[in-house]
Amino acid sequence: MDSNPNPNPKPHICQCICQCIGHILTVRRHATVTISSSGTRQKTGEQFVNSIIDHTKDLTELGISNGDVIAIAALNSEWYMEWFLAITSVGGIVAPLNPRWSLKEAREAVEVVKPVVLVVDECFRQWVVDLKIPSIRFNVVIGRDSFILNCSTGKDVFSIERTSQEPMTPFNYQWAPNNVALICFTSGTTGRPKGVAISHMALVVQAQAKISIVKYDTNDVYLHTTPLCHIGGLSSCIAVLLAGGCHVFIPRFDAKKAVKAIEHNYVTALITVPAILSDLIIVLRKQNRNCGDSVRKLLNGGGGLSVKLIADASSFFPHAAIISAYGMTEAGSSLTFITLYDPLSMKCGDIFKNSSDGIMHDSDSVTHLGGSCVGKPPPHIELQIRSITCDGPSFTGRIFTRGAHVMVGYWDSSAEMMYVLNKHDWLDTRDVGWVDSSGNLWLLERVANMIKSGGENVYPNEVEAILSLHPGVSNAVVFGIPNHRLTEIVVACVYLRENWKWIYGENMNTTHLKELSSETLKKHCMQKNLTRFKMPKFYIPWSKPFPYTTTGKLKRDDIRKEIMSSYLNTILSNL
Repeated sequence: MDSNPNPNPKPHICQCICQCIGHILTVRRHATVTISSSGTRQKTGEQFVNSIIDHTKDLTELGISNGDVIAIAALNSEWYMEWFLAITSVGGIVAPLNPRWSLKEAREAVEVVKPVVLVVDECFRQWVVDLKIPSIRFNVVIGRDSFILNCSTGKDVFSIERTSQEPMTPFNYQWAPNNVALICFTSGTTGRPKGVAISHMALVVQAQAKISIVKYDTNDVYLHTTPLCHIGGLSSCIAVLLAGGCHVFIPRFDAKKAVKAIEHNYVTALITVPAILSDLIIVLRKQNRNCGDSVRKLLNGGGGLSVKLIADASSFFPHAAIISAYGMTEAGSSLTFITLYDPLSMKCGDIFKNSSDGIMHDSDSVTHLGGSCVGKPPPHIELQIRSITCDGPSFTGRIFTRGAHVMVGYWDSSAEMMYVLNKHDWLDTRDVGWVDSSGNLWLLERVANMIKSGGENVYPNEVEAILSLHPGVSNAVVFGIPNHRLTEIVVACVYLRENWKWIYGENMNTTHLKELSSETLKKHCMQKNLTRFKMPKFYIPWSKPFPYTTTGKLKRDDIRKEIMSSYLNTILSNL
């Protein structure tokens, strides 16, 4: 194809993908590139590219100009991918809306980014009526029967046809101001989500890193298990596009449908968060089978995997390399990667032992010196550890990152970038950690979650990891509550494993081995050599699964608020 006529030297996501189009058309011109969940819709490489070109023409006819924001409210589909690429290719900025949002949350987000076009699928067509935002000039309904509505007249502008037989022509790429391609809303564990402006450069370098580390290639059949509105799902989607793989869509994640799609389409790669992986394993266990020979690449994000979950995953996906990534929306997706299981070089179980990379894999948890190993950064990412109390370097401290992957800024309602990096362009991740002699990053805690007790810093992740080693504890959440003497005291909520019973006081029945109490957990913490000031002063049995965001982040503050409202007097009276 001809070179990009735009003199802007920065990489454009569509330009980089277009450089692969010749490759796609060579190996997949008449082969499948996208498959719907039902298998009834399939597109070849040629059809996929021509659909993108058709949409760029539609957007040009609507008068879309550089920097215009276009919001998308839709479930995962090939139409979503096509419109994302078409919007960015004409200089527009894509603002994906979370399908799990309420109408109120969606309206708040739309009011911030002020889109000129709202793209919806049939599931969100009612939002066209309900989201009455003055900035929106056109509504685009995508699907089998797609059309564009003029908001001022309420009439069709034209129907969208995807039957173009014209020869493929090069895109005349356009760039939005500051090279922004995407406004991706953070899921947030508390408060109102922020719109994170991400550049073309960030999308490209992060996708290329995934290709290098996960090893996506032309032979991959990739199942979309996470929403395209989240940076993890979108970044992996772009990586597979650049690699020339095939995409299989399920609109929303459903474990049974995902297993069926894996088997029917011989899926080779997928991404998960811990909740998704756990649900897949539950279905496979009930069906008494694994996912056969097809799945070879499993990338996890949105939270670390317990060793038990890793072991289960290696059993039910026996031929898959299991890789976990640590990252954040503001960093354009993943900052570090770690291979948790490699079927080509180790047997199931070897992941729990000391390995050649120098990482200590405890028999029950990938923890060491109060942290969880999240691996090494790819070459384009720079990390720095700084003191929590000052701005200098430190062995343990706040994790900063710098590079082309870092966001442009936070987007506000005046379209200004409200976030300014410091003078050396470092982004404060607000996480606390340290780097070992082999270059592995160990994650301790969010600065906001750190507990200050008796003048000492307590990292909840460290205490939670110790508590989770007890055979009766399925999961634990640790936080601090105010105390006039210690500033904060450490409190733990524990979710028991099936068939285990919580006993109050010391009335343990020694004949019933599956009983748990505060005293039992105190002894457990001492046996695991947890420092005394880090030990919880109060334990609360939790009777339901802990709440998580759609990206798998623990809603720690929700748990803390519930405990404060229901148990505070009990806790204080027992101190």
